[in-house]
Amino acid sequence: MKILDKLIIKDFLKTYFFVVVMLILVVLVLDFTEKNDSYIRNDVPSGEIFKYMINYGLYLNNLLTPITVFISVIFITSKMAGRTEIIAILSSGVSFMRMLRPFLFAASMIGGVSFLLNGWVLPGATEGVTKFRITYLDKEKTSSESNLHIKVGTDSYAYISRFYNTSNTAYTFTLETIKDGELLAKLSADRIEWDTAKHVWTLHNWRLRELQEREEIYTVGEELDTTLSITPADFDVPPNHHETLKLPELGKQIKILEERGADNVGFYKIERYVRFMSPFAAIILTFIGVIMSARKTRGGSGFQIAMGFLLAFVYIILFILSRTFAENGAAYPIFAVWLPNIIFGLTGLLLYKTVPR
Repeated sequence: MKILDKLIIKDFLKTYFFVVVMLILVVLVLDFTEKNDSYIRNDVPSGEIFKYMINYGLYLNNLLTPITVFISVIFITSKMAGRTEIIAILSSGVSFMRMLRPFLFAASMIGGVSFLLNGWVLPGATEGVTKFRITYLDKEKTSSESNLHIKVGTDSYAYISRFYNTSNTAYTFTLETIKDGELLAKLSADRIEWDTAKHVWTLHNWRLRELQEREEIYTVGEELDTTLSITPADFDVPPNHHETLKLPELGKQIKILEERGADNVGFYKIERYVRFMSPFAAIILTFIGVIMSARKTRGGSGFQIAMGFLLAFVYIILFILSRTFAENGAAYPIFAVWLPNIIFGLTGLLLYKTVPR
């Protein structure tokens, strides 16, 4: 079986690479055709377009992995079944699980590479795609998220109605100091600006209320310099910032956001769950793909390949839905993220009872 193992692994990886390249090229051509007018209108340099295509291709590789793995497995297995090779292997006394070993080994290689790409390579590609779109395609976008609540200290909480990244200016600023459930001080300002020379925030039209045991001290002023544990970089983040962080950076960002009591920390946690979940999809889909296409059919492999596409799309849709549920406040987000793998894993075990012995 060692020679056959090497042949299966080689054919599997070769087919996977071919399918990946072809699908990515098709999507890139469609994307270029759609955005070509915008490139001409915004006078985008050719070099920037080329870098965008490379980054976007890496991003697509991660997105299309379930489809490419499933199609590759079904193509290889159905071809072997059509030549009665699987019947010959099983007739020689080799168990079905032993025949699965080279497929699962190749799928594990793909999953391992996918984990490395997801954790350390693709975040940079995603960041490049985001920057390109903001710089050349979404020039009108000048503000970040609104209604931001950030914990800036042990007992200090800041609120900003809107931050403009072009001028490093925020409006309707409030800083509250709360200890043991009691409000000790509240600093408000109509506008705050980041001083790039002093690296401090300048408050305009500020008001300070200090609540003591028997009295309240109220102070007002036109300008006041203050230091906070936040900078413009904490506000000027893209909507998919959690996707642009490498795995170690993602862990550090989650810790920072938890200390601040940020509302969006769940998106970063879910992104980390996804990166550990995704590599197992290749193994599970490979297991199902071999089972589905192990029998020789009269109609050839066309129907099996079509079913492979269908099931791969079902997996992707289920993954998107489960991630949406997790981001919208599911009680157990880690379970919601792993739900596609759980469902398809159980489906594979049920299908295993139907395989030829």
